[in-house]
Amino acid sequence: MTMLPEPEVGVPVEPGTRSINREIAWIDFNARVLQLAEDPTLPLLERVRFLAIVSSNLDEFFQVRVAALKERVLAGIRTRGPDGLDAAAQLRLIGIRTRELVAHQTEIFTRRLVPALHDEGIEFVTDADLTEADHKQLDVIFDEQIFPVLTPLAVDPAHPFPYISTLSLNLAVTVRDPASSEQRFARVKVPPSLPRFVTLGDEHRFIPLETVIAGHLDELFPGMEIVTCHPFRVTRNADVSLDDEAEDLLQAMEEVLQQRTKFGTEVRLEVDPHMPADVLDLLQTELELNDTEVYVIDGPLDLGGTMALTAIDRPDLLHPRLATHTPHAFAGDDIFAALRLGDVLVHHPYESFASTVEAFIEHAARDPHVLAIKQTLYRTGENEAGIVAALAAAARAGKEVAAVVELKARFDELTNIDRARLLEQAGVHVVYGLVGLKTHAKAALVVRQEHDGVRRYVHLGTGNYNPRTARLYEDLGLFSADPGLCAEVAELFNHLTGYSRPRGFRRLVVAPTDLRPAIIDRIRTESRPGGRILMKMNALVDPAIVEALYEASTAGCDIDLIVRGVCCLIPGVPGLSERVRVRSLVGRYLEHSRIYRFGTDDGEREYLIGSADLMPRTLD
Repeated sequence: MTMLPEPEVGVPVEPGTRSINREIAWIDFNARVLQLAEDPTLPLLERVRFLAIVSSNLDEFFQVRVAALKERVLAGIRTRGPDGLDAAAQLRLIGIRTRELVAHQTEIFTRRLVPALHDEGIEFVTDADLTEADHKQLDVIFDEQIFPVLTPLAVDPAHPFPYISTLSLNLAVTVRDPASSEQRFARVKVPPSLPRFVTLGDEHRFIPLETVIAGHLDELFPGMEIVTCHPFRVTRNADVSLDDEAEDLLQAMEEVLQQRTKFGTEVRLEVDPHMPADVLDLLQTELELNDTEVYVIDGPLDLGGTMALTAIDRPDLLHPRLATHTPHAFAGDDIFAALRLGDVLVHHPYESFASTVEAFIEHAARDPHVLAIKQTLYRTGENEAGIVAALAAAARAGKEVAAVVELKARFDELTNIDRARLLEQAGVHVVYGLVGLKTHAKAALVVRQEHDGVRRYVHLGTGNYNPRTARLYEDLGLFSADPGLCAEVAELFNHLTGYSRPRGFRRLVVAPTDLRPAIIDRIRTESRPGGRILMKMNALVDPAIVEALYEASTAGCDIDLIVRGVCCLIPGVPGLSERVRVRSLVGRYLEHSRIYRFGTDDGEREYLIGSADLMPRTLD
């Protein structure tokens, strides 16, 4: 675990501004992740993993956040945010900071990680390193595995400039006809269906797929002279806007996803520094990108592909496998009997997700006394076993099963559509939540017939019902048979699946009606000398809550904030926030839980846990 102070360090703040720009704070978070990639005390392949995570994060950032800012600029919107910056100013700052970040990332890969990997027998091969035996092996691989899936696309009066899909890696090729000396441009897409790196000889020598293709262009353009060949990559707007009033929400989402794939506005062009000016001009013209949207990278494009290296069978270069624990309540044959004795709080990944959360749902699906299961599903993962399979099995066994599937979970939409269809085919009642809102809550309710009547059991979590991320994310989960809490969760599900207005909750705090006021009320209660607030979250953005924390600090409250990612609050400002301390935790596991504590160490304390960060998106 690495503890890094003040996520706002180095962030430009205008005089008198009361907020850090959220986009720049997000880039600074990725700079902290990148620090782990250069930390020599970490296992080598774990450092590669952090390097790849930064690339993937940047891809999503440009597809969503930068794309939204570009749309505001194109629409002529000049509104300034809490940080005093309009969209155009933010884009300029993002360009500067991103270029710095990517240059540092490339330097870490080429000058630190590649040599360190070489010392461990893992080699990145260039054209200059290839032996005669390597060339022969690559010829076979190209002919049998790569050539059949390539489609060179020429650009001439009969062939318009092709559509370049988002995040695809491409080769910009210039060829010359020896007979006429005429030059033409062609685009070759590097197939995303093939591994990012081709393995040479043994299993620990790798060469980028685009390098192999570039070395065999004569087979794609027989009889032509290859003049230039340079990689490029395009990023498009991938955010989706769904009409919640559509008659068939599932079909509407599928249509929107097709639009994302085909028609997203271009927001970034990545090229190598040696691309000829005329080729770059052609790409910019056809893609309608200006100079500020071109990112010149002096190294391999798409370092997110290096994540594949973490699958190499070298456990000595990875963290030792975590030995998870199963709580005593889940070690016996009757989970429900154990929960009747008292609540159980679990801490993932240190306590097993499989033997607690999955076991809870699977046990309920098999138990003949269970009458109904209700569950929210936001990010389920691609594995059809586990919870989704258990819900389907329960429905086939005749139990009443309802699943609230969130179709708008960003970049998991297709997976959730597949899960929704699978569940519907099994007889599960699948609903998509409330019009105009995302269902982000992580809740499960089990209704069971027992000897003394019907009893309910619940699970409430800070993380997703996703077995893969449960091994990588730090999260909390609460299991309870408390009648009052269970009754409120039941009412919440009735609100999500039917037509009802909640009558008010005592144990639950639910967005969008109650969550922001509840947080601000508790902050104000501690806004006094001797007051104490401790909060752990992924992001702190909401202006109203930031202002409430400033007021609490000014009133004498001591505040500690553990904010993994974006933090818009400026700590340590005299007369504003000198009693506020901010830390960011980044390390082996993604610090994902949200825990809000109000009250002093030696006095009465109240804790809130849940799935909501302090951002307008999750509060509203």
